[in-house]
Amino acid sequence: MNTRQNRDPQLISRENTLLAVVDVQERLYPHIAGNEAMRVEIARLIRFAAIVGLPVVHVEQEKLGPTIESLAVLLGEDKAAVKQTFGSFGCAGFVESLANRRFDTLVLTGIETHVCVLQTAFGALQRGLRVQVVADAVGSRSPCNKETALARMRAAGVEVTCAESFIFEIMGRSGTEEFRRVLELLKS
Repeated sequence: MNTRQNRDPQLISRENTLLAVVDVQERLYPHIAGNEAMRVEIARLIRFAAIVGLPVVHVEQEKLGPTIESLAVLLGEDKAAVKQTFGSFGCAGFVESLANRRFDTLVLTGIETHVCVLQTAFGALQRGLRVQVVADAVGSRSPCNKETALARMRAAGVEVTCAESFIFEIMGRSGTEEFRRVLELLKS
C-alpha cells in the first residue's frame, strides 16, 4: 500500500514542505510576549526537521542582530538571508535559498507574527504556495497583535497549526525508529 497516494490531501507531506524561521533575533526576542515558550517550540521544530530531513531556511531583519544563539546553533552553518523588507519574499537572498528546493508548502515560525511572519505568509500565498503558521512557534510583543495576525492569516487561507500537530502530520505513522527519536524530542 502506497501511503503517500492514500494520504488525506488536507495533510502536508515531508516531501513537499519547507520550514522557515523568521527574524528570531537578539534585539527583538527579549520583547516578545511568551518568548521562552516560543523559542522552545522553534528549537523543537528545527531538531525535528533534522531528524526527518525537512529543509529549513531562515531570515534575519537587517539591524536587529543575529538569530538568538540557541537557535543559531541548531540552524548550523547555513547563513541567514538578511532582509530590509518585512516580508521575506522581498529579500533576494531568501528567494534564492528557495530556488533549488522542491516544495509546495511553506511552514512559518518566528517573529513578529503581525509584521514579518504575516507578510511572508501573504507573499507565499501570492506565489501559489500552501502556507501553515505554527501558532505556538510565532510571537509578537503584544498578544493582541499575535492573535489578530493569526485571525487575519486564517481568513486569507493560511492554515494555523501547533508544533505537535505539525510534527505528527509530517510523521504520518508510528512504530519506526524515526518515530522513537521524535517521541524523545517531544518529551524533552
